[in-house]
This record gives sequence, C-alpha cells and structure tokens, in this order.
Amino acid sequence: MGSERRERMRVLGARLRALRADAGLTGAALAQQAGVGQPTVSKVENGRMVPSLDVLDRLSRALGLDESTAGEVRELLAAVEAAVETGSGFEGDVSVGLAVDEAVRGARLVRSFQCVVLPALLQSAEYARHVFESAPNSSPEAVGRAVAARVERQSVLYEPGRESVFVLTEAVLRTWPGTPALMLAQLDRLLAVESLRTVRLGVIPWRRPVPLLPRHGFTLCDQRAVVVETFTGEGVSVDSAELAAYEETFGRFERAAVFGDEVRELLLRVMKEFRELGDTVTP
Repeated sequence: MGSERRERMRVLGARLRALRADAGLTGAALAQQAGVGQPTVSKVENGRMVPSLDVLDRLSRALGLDESTAGEVRELLAAVEAAVETGSGFEGDVSVGLAVDEAVRGARLVRSFQCVVLPALLQSAEYARHVFESAPNSSPEAVGRAVAARVERQSVLYEPGRESVFVLTEAVLRTWPGTPALMLAQLDRLLAVESLRTVRLGVIPWRRPVPLLPRHGFTLCDQRAVVVETFTGEGVSVDSAELAAYEETFGRFERAAVFGDEVRELLLRVMKEFRELGDTVTP
C-alpha cells in the first residue's frame, strides 16, 4: 500500500497500543471488554487493519478514554481514511481490489453488488491472482502478496456478529479468467460460502431484467462508507447523500435477485456447463 497510508495506520495502531498499555490491559482483555475479536485488536495495533468507527469507539470505551483522547484517535482514523480517498497507491501497482479489502475488514455489515467481477471476499486464490495480474505494471512478488492478503482477510466471513450480503448478476458467474477448472473451483467455493449463517448470496438471473443498468460494482461498509470500484482503481466516499443513493440502489438490485435454493440450483447449472466446456477453450 502507499507509504502515506501505511504510516498513518502505524501511527493509529501505535497510539492505541500505548493507550492499552496505560490502561493495564492485555490485547485479549481489551478485545473481550470491547466486544471485538482478539485478532482485530492485534491487527489494528500493528497497522495491518483499518477499524470501522464503531470498532474504534468500542475500543475507546473499553479503554476508558476521556472525550479529548477519544477525539484524538478518531482524528487518526480520519487521517487513514483520507489517505484512501486521495488515491494512495499499493505496492506493486495492484491497487484494484485492495481498498475494499481493508474497508470491509472493520465493518459489521457488508453489502456488495457486482456486475462483472466476483466480490473480493468471495474470490478463490487463483481467481484473485488473475484480478491482481490484470493491474498495470504488476510484479509476481506484489501479486503474490496481494493474493495472500486477500485470502487472509476473507476470514471475516466466518466471524460471529458480522453479516455479509452479496448480490451478483448472472454475468459475473459467466465472466471467467483462466480455465473452466478454475471456475469450477470458484463456483464450488460460492456454494460453500452461501451455506454460512453470516452470509446471504443473491444472483440476478439473466432471465430477469435488472431494475437499472449497472455501471460498476460497489461495496457498502456499514452505513459509513461506500467503495466504488473501477478498472483503474477504487474510490472511497463517506458523503451521506452519496451513501444514501448507493443504499437505495443496492436495495433495488437485492429485491431483483434470487436467494437460497434458487441460487444453489443456478450455481449447479453453471457448474455443469463449465464441466461440459472442459478444457476445450484456451485461456
């Protein structure tokens, strides 16, 4: 990631770590009192994760911070988020997809709509590799690190107290990189994730008209930020009017989608078609 953003994350983490030490708490004790996972505390303190404002406020209350100090750490978080908005790059020029990874890490409710590429949290390692390799000037080393980071961040899908809602067009399932074998593994992962209690996976079948023509994918993180994804990068907005517009748009796509048994039947049907396609198509 860009050096400015990385440094701001380190400053925030170091400040929280010092405040925890002043309070005489272990990381595990702070996590328990704040009602967050211990890995969350560790990653925030080590500058590896950007907490949501809700998580930061929980930590502040558990630490017993006064109003002035709590405001200080909020300002440090705002500085981190500002670094995203100004377009800080990521190491190896594999920025597309990493801002959303970090934004969702601290959110309790994630809602993602995609019309071409699978959501970051649902991508298999090989699918993600193709995503990052498509970035301009990417290096094998940077791609490898980005893939590993993405897979690690997907652990949020299994954490209690979180909810993830994904809405895809059927085109996402049929827009594939690599080989049919890669997509078979990817679709198998979607079946597994769809069964999680913390996840709702919806698909708008091609037989249904879309409520409006999608121009790009986007991800809502709680009700505090939206990450808008484009071919060349990502933008993060916290503007209330823009958030409201994206929430209304997501609701329209969600109402057009099928869930549950219908999604599983659709996934199995697409998997059957990829098996028939086999290795007859050269990537």
